[in-house]
Parts: sequence; structure tokens; C-alpha cells
Amino acid sequence: MQELEGKHILLGVTGSISAFKAIGLASKLTQAGALVDVVATANGLRLAPAAAFEAVTHRKCYIDTFADTDDLSANHVSIGARADLALIAPCSANMLAKIAHGIADDKLSTTMLAVQCPVWVAPAMNCHMYGSASVQENLSILRRRGVGIVEPDSGNLACGYAGKGRMPEPDRLIDLCTNILARRNLLAGKRVIVTAGPTREYIDAVRYISNPSSGKMGYACARAAQLCGASVELVSGPTELPTPAGVERIDVVSAADMAQAVFERFDRADIVIMSAAVADYTPKSRCAHKMHKTGKEAQIDLVPTVDILAELGNRRRKDQFLCGFCMETENLVERAKEKRSKKKVDLIVANDLSRAGAGFGCNTNIVTLITEGDVLSLDMASKDDVARRIVDTIAQMMG
Repeated sequence: MQELEGKHILLGVTGSISAFKAIGLASKLTQAGALVDVVATANGLRLAPAAAFEAVTHRKCYIDTFADTDDLSANHVSIGARADLALIAPCSANMLAKIAHGIADDKLSTTMLAVQCPVWVAPAMNCHMYGSASVQENLSILRRRGVGIVEPDSGNLACGYAGKGRMPEPDRLIDLCTNILARRNLLAGKRVIVTAGPTREYIDAVRYISNPSSGKMGYACARAAQLCGASVELVSGPTELPTPAGVERIDVVSAADMAQAVFERFDRADIVIMSAAVADYTPKSRCAHKMHKTGKEAQIDLVPTVDILAELGNRRRKDQFLCGFCMETENLVERAKEKRSKKKVDLIVANDLSRAGAGFGCNTNIVTLITEGDVLSLDMASKDDVARRIVDTIAQMMG
């Protein structure tokens, strides 16, 4: 596993009965050539001793925030700064809450505030705890920030219940670490533009035409491209989402604003991912003041907006890659194929809005990837997982 050779892995261990599995995980990571810094909570070490981690990693197990004050390499900032990947496995409900809300009251939670690398957590707890509203809300917060979530396995739990809450086996987590580190240079040196969210086409000073796009899919694509080493510019319509780490965000409102922002940056881009839900029409004229109700019928004349994707298809160089999105409620593949050909793009990501778990506002998506010679339908997955598949496909197509 050459991807792990010489890489610094921050392995967080918390107070779950699955902590004993982390010893095997730390051992296998070390055998693969990784330099493993285990940072454990006090409760984690009640279930898996520090001596065991130090024996298999040949490195110190970090526990106390204020210990080793004379060794700068052992403080939380240094440990976080040198990590190529941070993985908390197992991650308790308590630690999920801490990192979701920025609480730093022990060595691990403090270190997690200092990391600059990809962060993944493997929740492990009782099935009822995992399904609770507070835990699920904390997981949602972390997903929005770009933290990867390793879904727990289902089965018999130590507490006597059966359900979802088991920490995955070490081999699965080793594969995860290998895959993440292998992808870090997938788009190194590439400049990527991603569009996301809705546009707003104002009728008057307070009313506008728009759509329910949350921007989640586009933001996930921006995160995925940035984690693959690309320089990413995110042209975003109005959303409530935080800017992904390491991504430059350009806020726009209307379709015309988005077109201008994309066209200004297009010549220096290697890849454009047009995931925004751009309005097809805009009011012919906009009233400068609020229009008041008169009790009579009103008519709004609409004119087409700029077709950004089609314009990019006409302007593109041969070495530029274009990815468009297509949302339909019927004849998905046929219409997506037609759009890909007509707008001269390399890849169309199509999703059927009539299917549960796909489309606007969801944390999941169900998409079909359509190229000139292939149609690949993906199962329902988180938007971050879908984004990774899209970015992997783009990298593969670009060679």
C-alpha cells in the first residue's frame, strides 16, 4: 500500500467498546508504512490501553493536553498540522458533539480544531443512540463542513441490542485511508470552476422567481475537487451553506450574475462543473419598488436567460473539460443524452426528480453519469459520495 508509506495518520480513539478494534487498525496502518499518531480520550484508554497502541505503532500515544509541554512536536497544533489524514475510530456520540460544536476540552477535541487535512469519523455506539435526533443533527453538521462519515455496520451490539452502530472492521478502514490518500493528487495543478445553488430573478424590490436548490450537490463537488488537489472557484447562488475549506467562493444572485462570473474565469479553467440550478427565464423588466396588490390580474413577461453551459460548449478549448447537470421528471436518459450532445459537454450528471432521495434539498442523490459512449447509473448515496464519483470520473476521462 504505497499510498500509506510515510503518511502521517492521526488516529483518534474514544470511549466506545469498539476501541479494542482500533489497536488492530493502528497496527495494520503501521505495517503499511504509515506514521500513526494515536490521540485518545481518557474513556477510550479505559477500553484499550495506551501501552497497546505504543507497542503496535512504535510511537507515543497522546492523552493529556498539558503533558510533554517541553516537546513542541507533541502539542495539539503540531500533531494536527503534520497529519495527512485524521480518522476518529471509534467515534463516540460525545466526540461527535464536541467536534460538531467546536468544544475543545481534551487532547483529541483540541487537536481536531488544529487539523488541516481530510477528516473522517467512524461512529460506534448503541443503535438507539446512533438514531437519536441529536446525533443525526451533529452528523449533518459535520457533513456540511466536509467531514467524511463512515457509516456504522449493523449487527449484534455489545449492549445486547441488534442494529446499526458497530464500528467497521479495520480492513475496511484501511481501504478508506488508502483511497483518500491516493486521491489527494488526482487533480493536482488543475483549476476547477464549480457552480452551485439557485439563482434569483427579481420581479420587484422584494419578489423573485427561483427554485428550491440547496446548493448541497455543488458544494460537495467543490469539496471533492479541492480534496483531490485542485484549485477550486465556487460560483454560488444564494445558499445557507458554509464555504468548503480551501475553496474560493464567489457569491452571485441572478443567472446574468452567474454567467458573468463564470465567463470571466473560464479561459483559465481546466474543468467546469455546472451543477447550479440556473433559471431558464427572467422578468423582461424589474420594478425598482415593491409592487402593491391592486386586486386585478397581473402579467409578468419573461425572457430567456443566458444558456451558460451551451455558451461554454461553444467557447471551450479542446483541453477543457465540461460537466453539466440535468434534472428531469421523465425520459431522463434520452433527454440527458440530447443535452450532452447539443451543448457539447463531456459528461452529464442526470437525476430524476420524481425519485425519493434525489434532487433538491436532500442529503442523498441518485444519478446517472452519461458520456459519449457510456451510461452508468449509481445507487442512492450521500451527495459527498456522489461528488467523489463525479470527480473520479472526470479525472479518469482526462487521463
